Amino acid sequence: MELMTDQRFRKTMKYLRAFIIISLIGMAFLLVLLMGILAYAKILGAPPLAVPQSTLYFSDDGSLIGESNNGQKRYWVSLKDVSPYLIEATISVEDKNFFQHNGFDYKRIAGAALANLGLDKVQGASTITQQYARNLFLEHDKTWSRKLMEAFYTIRLEMSYSKKEILEGYINTIYYGHNVYGIEAASQYYFGKKASELSLPEAALLAGIPKGPGVYSPLVSMDRSKQRQAIILKSMADNGYIKEKTAAEAAKQALVFNGKRPHQQTRIAPYFQDAVKNALKTELHLDERTIALGGLKVYTTLDLKAQQAAEKQFTNVIASESEIQAGLVSMNPKNGYVKALVGGRDYEKSPFNRAIQAVRQPGSTIKPILYYAALEQGFTPSTTMRSEFTTFHFDNGQADYTPHNFNNKYANGEITLAQALALSDNIFAVKTHLFLGENTLLETAKRFGITSKMSKVPSLALGTSGVRIIEMANAYSLFANGGKKVSPAFITRVEDYNGKVIYEKADDDKMALKPGQAYVMTQMLTGIFDSKLNGYATVTGSTVMKDITRPYAGKSGSTETDSWMIGYSPQLVTAVWAGYDKGKPIERTAEKTYAKKIWAHFMEDALRDKPVKSFKAPKEGVIGVYIDPSNGKLASKDCPVKRFTYFVTGTEPTDYCTEHLDRSEIGHSKKKLNGKTPWYKKIFNWGD
Repeated sequence: MELMTDQRFRKTMKYLRAFIIISLIGMAFLLVLLMGILAYAKILGAPPLAVPQSTLYFSDDGSLIGESNNGQKRYWVSLKDVSPYLIEATISVEDKNFFQHNGFDYKRIAGAALANLGLDKVQGASTITQQYARNLFLEHDKTWSRKLMEAFYTIRLEMSYSKKEILEGYINTIYYGHNVYGIEAASQYYFGKKASELSLPEAALLAGIPKGPGVYSPLVSMDRSKQRQAIILKSMADNGYIKEKTAAEAAKQALVFNGKRPHQQTRIAPYFQDAVKNALKTELHLDERTIALGGLKVYTTLDLKAQQAAEKQFTNVIASESEIQAGLVSMNPKNGYVKALVGGRDYEKSPFNRAIQAVRQPGSTIKPILYYAALEQGFTPSTTMRSEFTTFHFDNGQADYTPHNFNNKYANGEITLAQALALSDNIFAVKTHLFLGENTLLETAKRFGITSKMSKVPSLALGTSGVRIIEMANAYSLFANGGKKVSPAFITRVEDYNGKVIYEKADDDKMALKPGQAYVMTQMLTGIFDSKLNGYATVTGSTVMKDITRPYAGKSGSTETDSWMIGYSPQLVTAVWAGYDKGKPIERTAEKTYAKKIWAHFMEDALRDKPVKSFKAPKEGVIGVYIDPSNGKLASKDCPVKRFTYFVTGTEPTDYCTEHLDRSEIGHSKKKLNGKTPWYKKIFNWGD
């Protein structure tokens, strides 16, 4: 009997030793496996936290003007921009030990295992970190393989990121129903407010939705939503975040729901937004996916007031039954920031962006660029040439060229450069172009930022080579800012989904033009609104002179198929084009005035609350004198019309006008009138 007992004891001990050895081996294996998993996780490094998010577009005052439309509404916000109530409610209901565990709550795991023993997974034990891992990298199926991968990603997240980073990522990616992801989008959708503005009852209600958005959304079932809210408020009280009395009061509070998609509205400035997206691709070299899903915050140059003024004038000025199209670009000349852009009359019918894509003949709006080149070559506002019917003959076998003035009107005499510009004399322009050499205008246009291909022909002086509206707006900006080089800019800053600045517009102080000549050109361009320069025709800005209330400089232009007006104040430069898409001739008188009227009314609206500024002369390099605008000579006291005109220093006229002298004075120049020497004798020092 004792022998049998001893044998059983030995056998038991043998099995026990074997079990202990196997257990130790197993534990060692598990330890090695765990160490291996940890080492592998460390080698892989931090998993990326980026998820598809809507890219947001903002105007120059920070107002939201648009977003990428990819079906999922996500907006990333930092924890400091989330109501503390929401953070506390989420932790209370989802993972009350979040800040104490290492990614796994073993007590909850054990409880869930007992509850689901022998069954498929139906009761969750996932921590916030585990849920975040699932949201980022995995499908939401309930399988053991998915749970193992979830555990691995949980380890990687906990090893690589702080608890605050994990929590921030979680509340920005969790699903709140109705195709809304993240707390900012949810707050906007359900309550029409920012996540930072959520009240306690609102926060508690939202925190209950992720458990089952199709069940607990207040827009699906108010009863179940309120029941879930009450559970969360009690949990917050149990965990010491709020008092029980506060929880009871919050549960009774009635809530008002929004139920609209975040930022759902009519698209603002759609042509402008298209231009911004194109700039993100071509200038910042971002790919399509990053632009659409990268959660970028794009801060643009758009002035909402100016944009609304531009769109209003398109509606007010252009007859609804007209098929004519139009485009507008308005820029800040000091930095090239595009403040307003309209690419057509109806984006939904035609998204073709005429402001940027259309290539149209600029007509006489090209002349200021030609005449700037002439100023650099020694021309002045008082330079004269004959305006008369002219046929140009060429020695190189080129065909004769006969340009015409509007309505075939000519001075049939000498006119000044200032008059030629104000009256838009074509003969003067072609003569200047050929005198300077046809390459001069081509090269000068490049200095003004015009990249459209131009033809080396005599008619180039009259704007027969196509350009883009935005190119012309930018070109005139160089006049308005005194010659500083600028380029059209749509974006001032871009941030990634984490708020890191990935692009910021830099200033450029390079000069493209000579300040003196640029200012003289600006002063001449004010002449289209000055009746003192009327001659054989009226100044080209006469039709809108009654509509403007501040100093402007500008130039109109027209061809058979195109109508233009480009002008500026010191604060704003705007180019407007009108015409038919297929190059149909503009025949109706009213349609020929659309560009000018849109420009004038827009400028007045856009600058209404801005101070009235005059064009400031450079500190040196120019001089202003009174001249007789009919001949460009220094004005005498007898000249009936005098105009204060600027010249590049050293090029101002030295001869006085004698056309209006009293003939009796001329005949008796040797006598003193009223005991005084005549003024013209003092000036010219005529001898006996």
